[in-house]
Amino acid sequence: MSKRSRLAATEDRERSRLLQASWRDNAAAWTAAVRSGAIESRRVATDAAILDAVLARRPALTLDLGCGEGWLVRALGGHGRAAVGVDGSAPLIEAAARAGGGTYLCFGYDAIVEDPACCGSGFDLTVANFALLEERLAPLLAALRRIMTPDAALLVQTVHPLNVAPPYADGWRIEDFRGFGDAAWTPMPWYFRTLASWLAVLREGGFTLAGLTEPAHPEDGRPLSLLLEARLARQA
Repeated sequence: MSKRSRLAATEDRERSRLLQASWRDNAAAWTAAVRSGAIESRRVATDAAILDAVLARRPALTLDLGCGEGWLVRALGGHGRAAVGVDGSAPLIEAAARAGGGTYLCFGYDAIVEDPACCGSGFDLTVANFALLEERLAPLLAALRRIMTPDAALLVQTVHPLNVAPPYADGWRIEDFRGFGDAAWTPMPWYFRTLASWLAVLREGGFTLAGLTEPAHPEDGRPLSLLLEARLARQA
């Protein structure tokens, strides 16, 4: 490995560490923001979009990857749908467990890559709702394939490019959580992908795109997110 490659790998590991640390630091503020409806985009469109997308598929068992404080698992339970939530932030999982309404496990993505069965198995739907924030995702997606049923689907909701400052190019950005409440937030590094990059990483991880929608603001029509549906690619 060249010196430049080693430096890039070191920087990527440090960004990943800071990303994970931010979810520990911000757990209480994030839980409060989600449960109070403080995040407008979620309140007016994106929460309903992902919940409706899941319910439309009538899954027997859903894996909520990066479940946070557990709102989606609870919502699915309220509709009689079994779900398992997994997240690498212990404080968020503790908040989810206190609220109940489902099964919650504390595992980071590296642990899932190493042993995907730590989440269970037999999932006919996996959901990643604003939860795929790392640069290297293909190993995680490939691991998830091993615990999903042959006809399973993957739903990924992520930020819409029109809501991200230029340039329109893959790269690390910083989320400062401005507008999410008055708490003392810890800034979070996250990796932005173009649509072409999303398609490429899905393909590298063993999935193919089956559908794409753009949940929008109900008043002004601004697209607020991309909602990707992927299916397991058939092995040759």
